[in-house]
Amino acid sequence: MTDSQDSVTDPRQEGAFSGPHRVVEVGGSRYTLLGTAHVSAESAEDVRRMIRSGEFDAVAIELCDARHHNLSNPDALAQQDLFEIFRQGKAGMVAANLALGAFQQRVAEQSGIEPGAEMRAALEEARAHELPLLLIDRDVGVTLKRIYRNVPWWQRMSLFTGLLGSVMSRQEIKPEEIERLKEGDVLESTFSEFAAESEALYVPLISERDRYMVLRLAEQAPPGRYRNVLVVIGAGHMKGMVEHFDAPLPAEPEVERRALEATPPPSKLWRALPWLITALVLTGFAIGFSRNTELGWQLVAEWFLINGVLSGLATLIALAHPVTVVATMFAAPLTSLNPTIGAGFVAAGVELWMRKPKVQDFSMLRHDVTELKGWWRNRVSRTLLVFLFATLGSAAGTWVAGFRIAGALLGSGG
Repeated sequence: MTDSQDSVTDPRQEGAFSGPHRVVEVGGSRYTLLGTAHVSAESAEDVRRMIRSGEFDAVAIELCDARHHNLSNPDALAQQDLFEIFRQGKAGMVAANLALGAFQQRVAEQSGIEPGAEMRAALEEARAHELPLLLIDRDVGVTLKRIYRNVPWWQRMSLFTGLLGSVMSRQEIKPEEIERLKEGDVLESTFSEFAAESEALYVPLISERDRYMVLRLAEQAPPGRYRNVLVVIGAGHMKGMVEHFDAPLPAEPEVERRALEATPPPSKLWRALPWLITALVLTGFAIGFSRNTELGWQLVAEWFLINGVLSGLATLIALAHPVTVVATMFAAPLTSLNPTIGAGFVAAGVELWMRKPKVQDFSMLRHDVTELKGWWRNRVSRTLLVFLFATLGSAAGTWVAGFRIAGALLGSGG
């Protein structure tokens, strides 16, 4: 797309904007980029006034299908099968989304303004005026995965702890955090202190999404399809999107868009590591038994004891049901030798069986996770904690027991 313009709106829309905006005209179509603040009643009113003006025949918003579904249906999690979430390996993603939602809820309670009010206003007004609604942002899960893959492995733990620290540990949201939400959404504001200093984080979090949203517009609203498209985005994305509009886009934007949706696969070494650890542990058992039977059984006993105890203690910290704790203690040493199933999956399955979440747990979930103790009080979030803690406990047990086996073999000589 070319022929971008920095002009203001036409005279009929003078005074309609309180926030930053840019207008791009391409091939007879106009794209009005409205930079909104995600914590601002004025931004929501901007959106309502502009759609009600009758100047637009389509509305594009900075949401993906998942976030649109959650915004339209806040109780969507209650309609999902929790066991399927664990089976499909989505527990970590659901926990992260709950944590981000908790941050958003606390911002709303402190500021009196619900973050994302301008997106909700766009949804409501587009529906009321029967305008096509275009979802142009990349799936939040894909963005999180690309962030995870893009940063070096030694920085991933700091990102994880930063996420938990910013959304779980404080009851009061600092004023500067609320100010950051005026430039980006909850996800961006959470990682902003890291993104400013890390290109590896900035690229998938900000610049890739700038490009992605322009590509989606090129697909869903190519020049000539609509006369004037209102594009509701966070103010922080405006500069990057205008720059992409200024440069010619590929003839087939969906090809590049799919590339930006792809999750980089883990390295071959990372995929092989669980099998390598299993092979090393079993080899250690074999060496122990070859030297003498007593040593072999000692190694097996220590493997089961260390792995089982650490995994059980982890689920105990999550306040799992006693049956879950015992089941995890027995299952973890075995699942650690079978990379196709994890201790967290077993622990969560038993916890769901023993303490099936009630309707009240789902209805109170968004409120409960706004405070740290609420994660343990609510059966839904507590089951997620059981899964995550059991997984971490089993991983710790594998490494501790593995080094213990290696030390015992080296100490026995021969």
